[in-house]
Amino acid sequence: MTQSLHPAAQKGFSLGAELYQQVRPSYPQEIAVWLQDRLQIGENSTVVDLGAGTGKFLPYLIETQAKVIAVEPVTEMLQQLQQAYPTIDCRQAFSSELPFADASIDAILCAQSFHWFANIETLTEMHRVLSSTGRLGLIWNQRDTSVDWVKALADEIALLEGDTPRYHSELWKQVFEEQSLFKLDGLTTFQQAHQGTVEQVVSKRLLSTSFIAAMPSTEQQQLKAKFEQIVFDFTGLTAQDQISFPYTTFAYHFQKISN
Repeated sequence: MTQSLHPAAQKGFSLGAELYQQVRPSYPQEIAVWLQDRLQIGENSTVVDLGAGTGKFLPYLIETQAKVIAVEPVTEMLQQLQQAYPTIDCRQAFSSELPFADASIDAILCAQSFHWFANIETLTEMHRVLSSTGRLGLIWNQRDTSVDWVKALADEIALLEGDTPRYHSELWKQVFEEQSLFKLDGLTTFQQAHQGTVEQVVSKRLLSTSFIAAMPSTEQQQLKAKFEQIVFDFTGLTAQDQISFPYTTFAYHFQKISN
């Protein structure tokens, strides 16, 4: 495997895999219908969850009754996935070296992951393994920064991200600008809320962010206190109070261009 991971992904997701599994939000239930309607995934389909992480998106793919294969390069993330989904076919591989035959896959899904490997090598490899009618789905949960305390948290995190690839930078879109491999068919958005205590769905969730999970634990604890203080300042809620964290889910679907 010659492709390398961004250091924030390698360290943060290795150290923080268990926390990631525990505190990341899931996806809106409507995404299962989107998979079937937009990406034409059904019981006769073979689909790949690329950059599958700990398996957060797998339930929605399983619901389609397709044959599902999870691909993830980080060992610790893959271990969490295998614990949660012992019957799923798992492969440890990079996006630029997919272990599949030409035209053998009906759809590829990247949930919360494509910004890490948004390069032409990956698109070329996806194009190779997808069937002539193959589809690509890119999905992200994003914090709804129209809410004042969510915006304050996002501003705090932005100071820390450095050169870490992120969805909101939109740099991942550049790979689609001058290529003839995929065409955008559409974008669907969904609203959802992550319910739980402030500690669980806000401060610990933010600690699972790659570049924060890679920090020394003392710095993480300082940030945890800062996040909880921000929420308290805006809402009056403390760490063990219940809160609803609003998200917008962005779901892009692409069609393979057959040469």
